[in-house]
Amino acid sequence: MHVLLGQSYFRVLDPKEYGRQMPYPPLGTLICAEMLRRSGHVVTFFDAMLGTPEEFMKVFGSGSFDVVVFYDDEFNYLTKMSLYRMRETVLSMSREIDLPVVVYSSDAMYAPEVYLRSGVDYVISGEGEFALLELLEALSGKMPFSSIKGLHYYDGELRMGERRKLHGNLDDFPDPAFDLVDMATYRSIWLTHHGYFSVNLSTSRGCTYGCNWCSKPLWGRTYQAHSPRRVANLMKDLSERYRVDHFWITDDIFGLKRGWLEEFRSILQEIDYLPQYKCLSRADLLVRGNTVELLKETGCQTVWIGAESGSQKILDAMEKGTRVEQIHEAVRLCRHQGIEICFFIQFGYLGEDWEDILQTRRLILETLPDDIGISVSYPLPGTKFYEMVKGQLGPKRHWMDSDDLDPLFPGTFPREFYRYLHRLVHNEYRLAKTDGFSPRQLAKRMYHWLGKKRFERKVKPYIGSRISLT
Repeated sequence: MHVLLGQSYFRVLDPKEYGRQMPYPPLGTLICAEMLRRSGHVVTFFDAMLGTPEEFMKVFGSGSFDVVVFYDDEFNYLTKMSLYRMRETVLSMSREIDLPVVVYSSDAMYAPEVYLRSGVDYVISGEGEFALLELLEALSGKMPFSSIKGLHYYDGELRMGERRKLHGNLDDFPDPAFDLVDMATYRSIWLTHHGYFSVNLSTSRGCTYGCNWCSKPLWGRTYQAHSPRRVANLMKDLSERYRVDHFWITDDIFGLKRGWLEEFRSILQEIDYLPQYKCLSRADLLVRGNTVELLKETGCQTVWIGAESGSQKILDAMEKGTRVEQIHEAVRLCRHQGIEICFFIQFGYLGEDWEDILQTRRLILETLPDDIGISVSYPLPGTKFYEMVKGQLGPKRHWMDSDDLDPLFPGTFPREFYRYLHRLVHNEYRLAKTDGFSPRQLAKRMYHWLGKKRFERKVKPYIGSRISLT
């Protein structure tokens, strides 16, 4: 069959990400593309990281296709956020497409009926590559739709396929079809805006930890890893073929499997290659054994951790499984090895009060991570956290884009407060990274930034004389 393949996340519709000018090819979509090609299908790939919905529809109108597939890159956290703008865009396009339309995305898995009632013919849930191959067989009349696990569709009534078991061995999956991507354009964007070229790579799928706000619609609480040799060889090949300078390892948790990093180090030494990369980890893993030393010896430059909060009360409520002192120790170990360490911070979780916020601000100022990313607690369907707050949700249940940051349920403070807190903490952090930081400087900057009336009305009640900035 001739498949028009894209994804529902269009970077141009996400102003924050588009402004950063750090595009990465959609790995999951490209793995799917290669599997389709190996099974004899013809693939026309549309790169939604570089193109627009209008351009997608032009490609559709100019070709002769049998099926249109929006297959999201499950390795990009942005596709898990159920962004309303992306949902509406895909549904709008689907209504204009007079062919079978298939959607594979976290959002569609949360709300398959919304998609199936709005122009989409099939929704795939769980691990999607083999389910899509079977669906194409069914569309060719070679097998019944009802036998496909993980497939949702209407057949007079709603048919919800049972959950599909994971395939198991990740090395059975092909490498992403980077030859379908305009790597020269990616490289040009990166060099123009950042002076180096970074490409994304996945070494594993899943996460075994139980943070109750984290969505796991695809693989559940499982963890499967590619072999270290497979990863090392792919990194070296991409470096040589596309002159890649740097890698973003997209794993939820990099190097979780015991012994993996040691073997990875040995293979890199064997093939005489040392990559440069950034990855995600956890504070409790970084303080385990010689993990940080191994990261350094395999080329890690930057590690991001979900610090989330400086309040142990909040970390425990999130079921994070880490302790504040582990965050401090992880920073110390990374600094000792010359690795940058960065924090994801989350405000607005259930029960968080001003003292908890102060503890988070103290954590940031005491450790001064190399970068921070701040968000507010976002209840994703399918999570324990969502079940805890769904009765408090209003009519708005999705962010428009990744910079929305609008609390979707009533928090301890008014909604607007969290936007000001976001800016306050960022300013506080930036000032602390320079010499001569003082709370008075911060207050002065906030005053001039907001203006007298807004400062006194929106900010002063929370950081006035009753409460210290530090």
